[in-house]
Amino acid sequence: MTRNASEARWGGGVTLLLAVFIFLPLLAVLLNALLPGLFFGELQFNKITILGELFHRPLWRQSLWNSVTLAGGAATLGTLIGGALAWLRSQWDFSAGRLLDAAVWVLLIVPSFMIAQGWVLFAGAGGIANQSLGMPWITSFIFTPAGLTFVMALSKFPLAYLAILAATEWNVRQFAQAARLCGAKPFTVWRTVYLPLSAPSIIAGWTLVFMDTVGDFGLPAALSTVYKFPTLPYSIYSALYQSPVRFDMAGVLALYLVALLAIAMAILIAALRRSRFDFLNARAVQTVKKRPRKAWLINSGVCAFLLLSAGVPLLTSVAVSFMERMGNGLVWSNLSLHHYKEVLFGTDGDHRLLSFWHGLLHSLLIAVIAAVISMVIGFIVAYVITFTESRFKSYLQLFSILSLAVPGVVLGIGYIFIWNQKWLEPIGLHLYGKPALLVIAAVAGAIPYAVRVQLGSFANLSSTMLKAAAVQGASIGVRMREIVLPLARQSILIASLAAMGTSVFDLALSSMLQPPNFVLMPLVIDRAFEFANYGYATAATVISGLAVIAVILTVQTAGKRLFGKLDRQQGGTE
Repeated sequence: MTRNASEARWGGGVTLLLAVFIFLPLLAVLLNALLPGLFFGELQFNKITILGELFHRPLWRQSLWNSVTLAGGAATLGTLIGGALAWLRSQWDFSAGRLLDAAVWVLLIVPSFMIAQGWVLFAGAGGIANQSLGMPWITSFIFTPAGLTFVMALSKFPLAYLAILAATEWNVRQFAQAARLCGAKPFTVWRTVYLPLSAPSIIAGWTLVFMDTVGDFGLPAALSTVYKFPTLPYSIYSALYQSPVRFDMAGVLALYLVALLAIAMAILIAALRRSRFDFLNARAVQTVKKRPRKAWLINSGVCAFLLLSAGVPLLTSVAVSFMERMGNGLVWSNLSLHHYKEVLFGTDGDHRLLSFWHGLLHSLLIAVIAAVISMVIGFIVAYVITFTESRFKSYLQLFSILSLAVPGVVLGIGYIFIWNQKWLEPIGLHLYGKPALLVIAAVAGAIPYAVRVQLGSFANLSSTMLKAAAVQGASIGVRMREIVLPLARQSILIASLAAMGTSVFDLALSSMLQPPNFVLMPLVIDRAFEFANYGYATAATVISGLAVIAVILTVQTAGKRLFGKLDRQQGGTE
């Protein structure tokens, strides 16, 4: 009875915390669509017909259409690309395979607005493709709905790649062999055996790409300087920064955005429920990769694709950062360190130096604090889910996934509604306009990564030790601290670094929750880009990116040394 009560307290505590961080802001956004002014002391009631105004307002209607077509097209193309690469990676052993895995994680970590800026600098009218390579047709292609879908698919395909690659770990070739014995041709075997068995992972990959694309704020924000392509996230942001502020409009648009995400999740759940997973039996073996006969052909093709998907936007940003003047093209006489000197040392009367260093310091500090908090919360959540019978397990699973699915722009509105209340001032919880709210938002965004990484590690731990400790009277806190923490410390470190890396360059939350006179790195880069100061923006991107990588590598190296020292001390004691 005491054990169950303790588990209930821990499970209920973290569930309440995640509800405040994630579910309550989302609920506030949905309520505001029908009850505008609810959170500002002016209770009104919108008729249900306001939901139909989306089809009568040209901007709203176009934003919805752009979001649906962009997400649907990117999901389809990204899943095709990710599926093809996952099949190659799972079946063949080739040299570019490790490079492919590394590029996938780079594309996942680098914010979409930075990738979009790289494409703008490459394909714009005055970009590298037109000025230096003499390819004006790239400009006319990229800045069209089809071109934007292509760019988005190139940046989002890693989600489908990882989902489908995970499903290829086990080989069930006995089904394919039975089909071949019945006279089926290779394509028929693939269509009737492998494709149906892979359907759940394919649908999961498609859904992940769709959800990530439909809630993406970075692409339209970066493109707004050269190409007008309104989407639901960007229109929500615009509604909050027009005069007068239209919270009701933002709420209605957010409601439609959440509805699209709910439809995508419903498709995924329905597909999984109708699929069978019992094809893995005792005859299933792990897939053994083969060495292809023409490995050079696969290596060349994969490298060419990675150059297009990751190399073009990232290398373009690096190249532009070294150009004295972008209009003069990529020639030796135009290469200079001017923009790096401007970022690092500033110029006379230039206040951007202060903005850069303050922005980098603020963003890193918020990311580090959020990483520590999300690591602690994620550790407790993963423990409750894995090792307890708490009735809150299903809620914890839901809330940890919900934050991953709901776009930052929607959570940002919810935080404004919840934490901008006058009655919170006397108790010191009026957090809107304060850095503390940015920390809470960063924690909400980092929790899914912290939970997922630690769940994977906890799955390898035996519960026998924990049960034995419980029998001896050890509390749940003691079990977490003395048993699980030492065994899972490497995964905890990785979870913390992943959480920090995803929090530094969050443009959506930074734009919506920036405190007055509080500089943040994503906004420094975005505003320099918005005012066409491309050299400064790209140099700031390169320097801040290297700074984040340096912090991650330093912490990781120090952690490994500390863990090794602790292991040696423990071994000497024993």
